[in-house]
Amino acid sequence: MKTVLITGTNRGIGMEAALAVGRAGHKVFATTRNPEKAFNLKQQIKDESLDIHLYKMDVDSDESVSQCINTIIRDHGSIDVLVNNAGIVRHGSIEELPLAKFKAVMDTNYFGAIRCIKAVLPSMRKNKSGCIINVSSMAGKISLSPLGPYCASKFALEAMTEALAQELKPFNVRVSLIEPGIINTDMAHEIGQNEQSLYPQVRRIGHFWDTSLQSPVPPSLVADKILEAIESSSWQLRYPVGPDAEPFWSWRTSMDDEQWVDWNAQEDKEWYSAVESTFGMNCRPGELEKEK
Repeated sequence: MKTVLITGTNRGIGMEAALAVGRAGHKVFATTRNPEKAFNLKQQIKDESLDIHLYKMDVDSDESVSQCINTIIRDHGSIDVLVNNAGIVRHGSIEELPLAKFKAVMDTNYFGAIRCIKAVLPSMRKNKSGCIINVSSMAGKISLSPLGPYCASKFALEAMTEALAQELKPFNVRVSLIEPGIINTDMAHEIGQNEQSLYPQVRRIGHFWDTSLQSPVPPSLVADKILEAIESSSWQLRYPVGPDAEPFWSWRTSMDDEQWVDWNAQEDKEWYSAVESTFGMNCRPGELEKEK
């Protein structure tokens, strides 16, 4: 049995991860900014009598992270596993999106993970034991407009995690990245919300996401992969998750950078036709409404 701290457990991947790890017999410290809103998680904990303890923690705050993790270590001893799952998405063209939203997504998705890592590392390093799992995304390997701000945060997380793995292996602390594709979460549906923009990519990616989510991949699939990484003794760094994750990466690497830019810079008519011929998916405006 391991003690596992998971951030961002109010819903989606974080909630499913907390439940999967708890059901596997581990003690879970499930953290969220607003524990009072974690109705579904609380009900599942009660119904299944799971060893899951809910804590209030805002990964954007140095004080909140320090206070929460110090309290857990004081009351329960060392933390064996940290799962950095808390994340937000902000999307839009680089020109139109306010700078504050760029800062917000970096603060949560990148600096939030670093805050938690720095809080648990001294004891892991001293004990020469532990595991840090950072939930990234295929967006941490593939930059796609209008997800520039989100991709930037995940690219940063991937780079930092790769360096961290090098630093911690001599101390017997395993480090892993979970890289989901398109998963059926509230955050994914936020990307599908079409917005007015001068740039066609903002509108088109909404149509693409909405169509993709018609064949939903549940967040429990990611939770199972997180559990696999927790219970593994492997030093594997990256864990792609979902039916589209590895194929999408293979498709991206089949093009050079200039071809990738050109593919996404096409006019609407050509872009929608390219999506249909490449993925067999018609995401033209109005198609979803016809199906409904």
